[in-house]
Amino acid sequence: MKCIQCGTDNILRDRTSNQGRCKQCNHAFVFEPTSMAGVKITDPFFNKALKDLSANDTLYFTPKQLFYLLEKRLSRTAALTPSSRLFGCAVILIALGFFLGVMGIGWLFIGIGVVMLLIGWWKSKFPSKQFRPLVIRQSAVEDWLERWSRVNPPPTKLLPPPRNQAAVPVDPDAPDDITAYSFDRLVVCDSAAIAHMLIANNFHFEYNCAVLSSSGYPEHLFETTMQMLRRNLDLRVFILHDCSPTGMAVGHQLRTDPAWFAESSVVIVDVGLRPRQIIAARNGMSLQKSAEVAQAAKNLAPQIRQSLSQAELQWLETGNFVELESFTPQTLLRILQRGIASSQEVNEADSSLLLIGGSDGGSYIYAADSFG
Repeated sequence: MKCIQCGTDNILRDRTSNQGRCKQCNHAFVFEPTSMAGVKITDPFFNKALKDLSANDTLYFTPKQLFYLLEKRLSRTAALTPSSRLFGCAVILIALGFFLGVMGIGWLFIGIGVVMLLIGWWKSKFPSKQFRPLVIRQSAVEDWLERWSRVNPPPTKLLPPPRNQAAVPVDPDAPDDITAYSFDRLVVCDSAAIAHMLIANNFHFEYNCAVLSSSGYPEHLFETTMQMLRRNLDLRVFILHDCSPTGMAVGHQLRTDPAWFAESSVVIVDVGLRPRQIIAARNGMSLQKSAEVAQAAKNLAPQIRQSLSQAELQWLETGNFVELESFTPQTLLRILQRGIASSQEVNEADSSLLLIGGSDGGSYIYAADSFG
């Protein structure tokens, strides 16, 4: 294992004889893979995950985003995939077939081996979207982070949990030039953690864009921000949400809740994650399953259910969900940037956008194929 401090390669004997420290610079190793049960990680592996997630220390990220990144990478090495096992058996059969060819039955083994190769290729090309148990727990990542920070500088771009602050009522005596100011756009996240991440990465400054969560985070700015937003008649609202019943309900909440945009014709653009995108995706996503999610899906309001296909409803009612935090900050920022850019010139002929009239007279724009 290479030392992240000086780059010296230390074999197990070096690490053991030097009490878990680098033989060159004496920097302590955090992880010893040979003594870890289950998944095994090294210092360079963990350090690279931190660098990749933060785009080389330029982007803030949440603890759960780190968990998901590590889980994805560790799951690749946790066990052989079914397609890998098929490839291995196929090679053995084909080799045996050639060996037995002189006896006249070798072609049978070769034929079976070729069929298994084709099946293995198909499984690798079009992986199953079935639920896969997680190989690590978030509590394990929290422990690794604590151990890492005792030896190395704590990750500077790791965000603390979003902190609730008491709501500040709108001051009627506030200067007019403050309350008269508005934003061109609003991004509403169904997760305070994602809103916190966007704000930390200055998305609101770069796009003249207010960022709030559907729960009202940041609470101390919510009322003032909404007052400013309602002044802009050309405001566009972008929803960024999990693929979950809660995520599917955000648009309906914004349309019907007086605290948001009830009785308003504001345009709402959905750039969140929807079941049809997961169903159609060929690349593996971090699919999870929960009985609570299944029940929540069955309890969705009729107006929300009408916006989903039968296949999407069935997918949700099975308890499936995918969280936004399973994507890196870089990916989420790119999705939002593309969603904002592609919605500037919206028309019904646009193949990448779906314009739907709401029952309340407002309009929704679903950027249905834009995620990822």
